[in-house]
Amino acid sequence: MKVILLQDVKSLGKRGDIKEVAEGYARNYLMPKGLVAEANKANMNMLTHEKELKATKEARMLAQAESLAAKLEGSVLTIEAKSGEGGRLFGSVTNGDIAEALAKDGVNIDKRKIEIAEPVKAVGRYEIILHLYNKVQCKLILDVQAAQ
Repeated sequence: MKVILLQDVKSLGKRGDIKEVAEGYARNYLMPKGLVAEANKANMNMLTHEKELKATKEARMLAQAESLAAKLEGSVLTIEAKSGEGGRLFGSVTNGDIAEALAKDGVNIDKRKIEIAEPVKAVGRYEIILHLYNKVQCKLILDVQAAQ
């Protein structure tokens, strides 16, 4: 019996896959638990429609990420922090601080998507990488200045 997986099934496959399974397994176990639907014409059309919607959404998200990356690439983000002698900071500049500074500029990015190569513990310029989407990233210059 051909079925469409409505959820990931550990030993069978991922959501949206079409599989051939034993009729008893499908009718007695998979269907009552809502894990599969019979692969008839109506359900196949629904699956095709869902895949098209997912592809359009994916393309839209990728386009937004690429335009944001083009806008931000190479720009300078300035953060002021309290510092002592020799430009050493009291504490450090974290991903959260960078996310807040970007939010003030109108760019909302999760702090977990910000990559800093080295800890920012002194005044100066640092290169940071923003992971915007799958395989879409951009490099920014972080300029840490002493607070007045």
